[in-house]
Amino acid sequence: MSKLGGFTRLMRPVNCIMMGFAVLVGAVLASASQFSAVNWLNILFGFLTGFTFCAAAMVINDYYDRKIDAINEPHRPIPSGLIKTREALKFMAALIIIGFIFAILVSPFSFGIICFGVAAVSLAITATYITVGKKSGLPGNFLVSVCVAIPFIYGSVTAIGTVGLNVVLFASMAFLSNTGREITKGIVDVKGDSAEGVKTLAVRFGEKNAAIAAVAFFIFAVVLTPVTWFLGLVGVWFIPFVLVTDIGLIVCSTLLLFDHSREKARRIKKVVLYLFLVGLLAYIFGIIR
Repeated sequence: MSKLGGFTRLMRPVNCIMMGFAVLVGAVLASASQFSAVNWLNILFGFLTGFTFCAAAMVINDYYDRKIDAINEPHRPIPSGLIKTREALKFMAALIIIGFIFAILVSPFSFGIICFGVAAVSLAITATYITVGKKSGLPGNFLVSVCVAIPFIYGSVTAIGTVGLNVVLFASMAFLSNTGREITKGIVDVKGDSAEGVKTLAVRFGEKNAAIAAVAFFIFAVVLTPVTWFLGLVGVWFIPFVLVTDIGLIVCSTLLLFDHSREKARRIKKVVLYLFLVGLLAYIFGIIR
């Protein structure tokens, strides 16, 4: 694999696109009632900030996880030697700078200042997770999920300079479902995490109990989705897409409860990532009345 391919793998483009898309969702949801007045350049800047900050987070995560990955995922760019640690750090710094530039470019200037502040908070939370929360288990899972939910908030700010109730609700769904996925990832990485003293639920209480906790968060997210319909926040086109996500999460939950092996958990965490994407589409199409 080439250096370019290694840097691309470090970024995890699918995750970055989803993060940028989440910013887009937050912006569109916030401005649904005044869609014709949307500043699409602001939304583009928001998308790019979400993309680059997510990429930076993926790089620094792999940097700090390089010893664990040498056990769990030895073929990743850093533990394999394809990307040197110094190169990874320089790449991360460049991504962060670019992200902040896109944040401050949001207009009017007052919106840009707020966006810069939200981006800084997101970066601080990410840094807290990496330096303190990484080995804390569930609190660390929560920090990651906050970072996943923030793009919705950020997107709303880029569009209208504030955060609407509907955006808060959707961000809550993202928080819950991602926490379930993070707990599932702990099942996948239990061997390396145990060796490095990472106190995930799977390490502390076993894979079975971790699976039960993950399923609880998945189900809470599913239960929350009808609220958007009952509050009249979405149209009929929301239903087919969200059904795919909800049914998918329920199926994944059932499979995880019956088989919480490392390989099963690995497959489920990948499927859940794509279910997130379908869920985001549900929110986008949900504004069509």
